[in-house]
Amino acid sequence: MNLDRITQQYLEIFPGDFSENPRQRQTPKILFATTDIVHFKNPELIAFNENLSEEIGLGKIEDDRDIAFLNAASLPENIRTYSTAYAGHQFGNWAGQLGDGRAIYAGEIQNKNAKKTELQWKGAGATPYSRNADGRAVLRSSVREYLMSEAMHHLGIPTTRALSLSFTGEKVMRDKLYDGNPEYEKGAVMLRTAESFLRFGHFELISAQKEIETLQKLTDFTIENYFPEIDSKSEHKYADFFQKISERTADLIVEWYRVGFVHGVMNTDNMSILGLTIDYGPFSFLDEYDLNFTPNTTDLPGRRYAFGNQGKIAQWNLWQLANALFPLIKKEAILEKILNDFTKMFWEKHDIMMAKKFGFDQVLESDGPFFTDAQKLMEDLKIDHTLFFHRLESWTENSNLKTHFENVFYDQITDDQFLILENFIKNYKERLEKNKISREESVALMQKTNPKFILRNYLLFECINELEEGKKDLFNTIILALENPYQEIYPEFSKKRPPIYNNQSGCSMLSCSS
Repeated sequence: MNLDRITQQYLEIFPGDFSENPRQRQTPKILFATTDIVHFKNPELIAFNENLSEEIGLGKIEDDRDIAFLNAASLPENIRTYSTAYAGHQFGNWAGQLGDGRAIYAGEIQNKNAKKTELQWKGAGATPYSRNADGRAVLRSSVREYLMSEAMHHLGIPTTRALSLSFTGEKVMRDKLYDGNPEYEKGAVMLRTAESFLRFGHFELISAQKEIETLQKLTDFTIENYFPEIDSKSEHKYADFFQKISERTADLIVEWYRVGFVHGVMNTDNMSILGLTIDYGPFSFLDEYDLNFTPNTTDLPGRRYAFGNQGKIAQWNLWQLANALFPLIKKEAILEKILNDFTKMFWEKHDIMMAKKFGFDQVLESDGPFFTDAQKLMEDLKIDHTLFFHRLESWTENSNLKTHFENVFYDQITDDQFLILENFIKNYKERLEKNKISREESVALMQKTNPKFILRNYLLFECINELEEGKKDLFNTIILALENPYQEIYPEFSKKRPPIYNNQSGCSMLSCSS
C-alpha cells in the first residue's frame, strides 16, 4: 500500500490542539485535536477491501507495515493522527460539543483522477471527544458497519465505505442493552473511508461558538473541495451551498426509502454535508413494512427516527444547519425558501422513485393515492417490503395470487385480507396499462430499482456469532451477496426473517452501542 501518499491538509489549514492529550475535555475554538492510536499489540486482520484500496489509490497490501497500519498497530512516520470536533442536536436537543469519540483520522489520499478520500479508524482509542468512554469498538458493531456500508455502496446509495476490519486482541467492556449488566466482548477496529466525513455538526459547533471567521474558512474549504458545481467567487455561494446540501439530503433519504433502510439515529451530528449515509449504529432494513418501525431501543417510546419520519427529520436537521450558516448567508428569506421547498422537492423525488419500484414509466396524478394504498396494504397485512416487490416483478395475469405471494406475509392472512390484496393487484394491472413502455421494459425498470438481497439484521446476527467462534464462511458469503444485490445469487437469503429471531436482541432492535 502506498501509505506515503497520505497527506494531512486539514491540520495545515484549521485551528487545532496539537498537544496529543487524549483526556476528555472541551476544546473551544478549534476543529481538531491530535491524538495517537492505541498501537494494539496482538491484532489480527479479518478483512481487507482490496478493490476499494485500489480505487482510492492505496493499492495492495505489500508488507507487514501495511497490515500494522490497517490494524492500528503502528504508523508510518509521515502520519500524525487526529480527531475532529463537532456539535449536534441529539433526539431534538442541543448537545453541545461532541466530536470523534471513537474515530481517529490518518488523513487523506488523492488518486490518479484527483479524487480525495479521507481515511479514518473507528475503535482505535480514546480522543478528547470520547466523553468518558474508552474509544474502543466491539466486534459486533464493527462487523455491522463494515458489511452494511459496503452493502449500501453496492445498492447504489451514497455512503462511507469500509477498507479493513480487524480483531484488536483486546476485550472490551460494554453494557449491550443499557440494563446495568455489562460484559466483556471481543474488540475490533475498522478503517473506513469517505470523500469527506464533514457533518452538519462541524458547522453547528463553530457557529454556536461565534467563530465566524473559522466558519467561513470551513465553508469555503468545503465548497472548493467538494462542490465544484458552485462558483466559489459568487456572492450567492453560501446560499448555493445550502441548496446543494438540501438536494443531496433529499436524494439520500429517498434512496433509503427505496430499499427500506432505517438509520435509527438521525442526529445532526450523524448527517453528512455530502449527503452520505454515515455512522452506522442501530440501523436496520425493513423486514415487514412498518412506517412506525425504529430499530433503536434508545428511540423508544417516541420513535422520533422511525422509518416513516426520516424525510421530515432530514428537513428538521436542515433547519439546524440553516441556523448555523445564517451568519454567512444573512438572509432569512433565502433560507426559508430553500427549507420550505424541501418538502415539495422530496416528495417529487420520492414519487419518481416509487414509480420505478412499481415499473411505471412516469408519475401520474393518480399515483399518489396508489402509493398510499400500497403502503397501507403492506403495513396492514404485515408484508415483507423487499420480497413483495421481488414477487411483483414476476407476477403475471395468469399467476395464482395465493401461491405467488404466500411467502411475503409475516402473519397468516384472512380471506378478507386476501380480497384486499386481490383488489390492489387489480388496480395495479389497470395502472400498468397506462404505461407507454412494454411489460418487459417495466420489469427491467423494477429489476434495476428493487434489490433481491438486503443485509437483514438476522443475517448480521448469525455472521457475528460465527466470527466470534472464529468462522468466516458466512461472512465471506455475505460479501459476495452484497456485491450483487440486484441478482439472486443466494436464494436462501431471499426469505423472511425466521420466527426464532422475532424478539431476539440484535435482530429486531438494537441499542445505540450496537
